[in-house]
Amino acid sequence: MTGQSVAVIGLGGIGGSLAAALQAAGRHAVLCCARRPLDRLILDHPEGREEVSPPVATTPEGLSPVDWVALCTKAQDSAAAAPWLRVLCGPATRVAVLQNGIGHAARLGGVVPPERVVPAIVYFNGERLGDGHLRLRRVTECDMAVPDDEAGRGFAALLAGSLVGAHPAPDFVTRAWRKLLINIVANPLTAITRQRQQVLRRDDIRALGLALLEEAVAVGRAEGAELPGDAARAVWALLMTYPAEAGTSMYQDALAGRPLEIEALTGTVVAAAERHGIPVPQNRAMLALLRAVSDAAG
Repeated sequence: MTGQSVAVIGLGGIGGSLAAALQAAGRHAVLCCARRPLDRLILDHPEGREEVSPPVATTPEGLSPVDWVALCTKAQDSAAAAPWLRVLCGPATRVAVLQNGIGHAARLGGVVPPERVVPAIVYFNGERLGDGHLRLRRVTECDMAVPDDEAGRGFAALLAGSLVGAHPAPDFVTRAWRKLLINIVANPLTAITRQRQQVLRRDDIRALGLALLEEAVAVGRAEGAELPGDAARAVWALLMTYPAEAGTSMYQDALAGRPLEIEALTGTVVAAAERHGIPVPQNRAMLALLRAVSDAAG
């Protein structure tokens, strides 16, 4: 097989969808790195269904460096991926981090040099329906955004011809904050209410969501993101275009009793607000609630 070697760490909704898409395209040698063995991956997508059987490793022992690693674990599980990364990463390996939040390279400090990290903003909705069974929904004009540099363009080229793609974005900081704004309302509000995105259609939830967004927009501007005056309402309008029946990763984790990815989302906003001295009472309250829910699960 021509092409490159790609290891996908984490086979949740995002990682499983990516691995299945790459394997189905048949351009690269794909290795899945997961906790448990899987016979196949089934990917339901808007154009139909793909069933593939990529090789799966359940331990990093005996593996060799690859050209690309796609890190698709939750942000709080980055440290647990270190044994995989130490084995799979050689001097030329690039690591695409498909995680929520910002500061992707910092999470891998001491394991992967920052210049080898490609942060990716994921827009597509990947939902795990069962072991090895994924559903891919497209909710925006592009599946992922990456920095418009050599590494980012390299990742976009890696995905060319597959069911998911990546768009090099010149103003990546602004893109990252726009995605973070989406995540600090859609994820927490669906997780706490235990409802899919239909709950965002409620008037009272809309008022709360806009309050969270207004605070976070001020923080994002202080962090260097170019966010216009109507950014909060624009984000909410975008959310209203998403399928009401779609879940979020935090919603799925809450239902399953797993710890929540809160520090990379609401925690990031609150921490940045503290650095800049910006009051964010609504986000602080949400963070306290989310931590309580997550601690009960852990």
